[in-house]
Amino acid sequence: MPPRKTSRPPPYAARNSKSIPVPPALRNLLVRDKLRLMVVCVLGFLTILWLWGRMGGGGGVESAGIIGSGAPVVIVTVIDPKTNPAWIEKIKKNREDYAKRHGYATFFPDNTDYPLRNSPVSWAKVPAMRHAMTLHPTSSFFWYLDSTALIMNPSIPLQSHVLTPTRLEKLMMVNEPIVPPDSVIKTFGNLKGDRIDVVITQDKDGLSQSSFIVRRGEWAKYFLDAWFDPIYRSYNFQKAEAHALEHIVQWHGTILAKLALIPQNTINAYVQGPANHKNGQYKEGDLVATFPGCDKDKRSCADEMQPFFDILGGKDNGRQN
Repeated sequence: MPPRKTSRPPPYAARNSKSIPVPPALRNLLVRDKLRLMVVCVLGFLTILWLWGRMGGGGGVESAGIIGSGAPVVIVTVIDPKTNPAWIEKIKKNREDYAKRHGYATFFPDNTDYPLRNSPVSWAKVPAMRHAMTLHPTSSFFWYLDSTALIMNPSIPLQSHVLTPTRLEKLMMVNEPIVPPDSVIKTFGNLKGDRIDVVITQDKDGLSQSSFIVRRGEWAKYFLDAWFDPIYRSYNFQKAEAHALEHIVQWHGTILAKLALIPQNTINAYVQGPANHKNGQYKEGDLVATFPGCDKDKRSCADEMQPFFDILGGKDNGRQN
């Protein structure tokens, strides 16, 4: 009879690797696979680091420098070279005096500097903001201020007036129709000040681009590029870039989620025109006085602004005395 199998078999003997020789071709293939895996891992790690830096996850570091190390605010005003040169110099000086007082920078491109093709020249403000970001790669905020506006209270720094997160949260108008009075798309009510990248006001007709602020970053570039899309520029909106902006804000939640609507007289009070009935009319002490449409319909911005230039001149003389 064959011997019975034990219920406790002996452990397997250790296998001698030399007993099964590995062919040279297989050995070379295994070595190549290991090297390939190492290369893929290294490239993947470097790609992650690059993307992290591009998206701002690396402490706000960009290839050109550290955001915030330059002028904290850059004031951008697009100039029409066909207008009165003396008036243009007054507009520039208005911004430069304010910028010098608070350590800001200025940028004054012409509206002919950008390839707008057949689009209205008012579109130039959008590529001008992108241009400013390129010229000032370490600045944090970019304030577009139309040539039809004047800084009337130069003692107010834009940062503490609007841009600190706690201040923004106090100013933000929540659950407000984007296009008054009854747009179904409204501003969000749960946004935090440190998550806001676009600050803008609203007159009685809709969003106003006479004065708005953008915080630099990859999202800001996306926003400006989306706004300047050739499709929108060729669509013949009645109010050109104004209606294009209202369209993308209402139909793209990624933009509305980064936008703060603040009271109009904070940075964009109207001297005349379609001011917001709640808070849009200019009064003494406001930071900005805007003259909407003074460059159209045979009006004269220089004439309409002159009394306000006189007020500013009186303030300057008072400080000197």
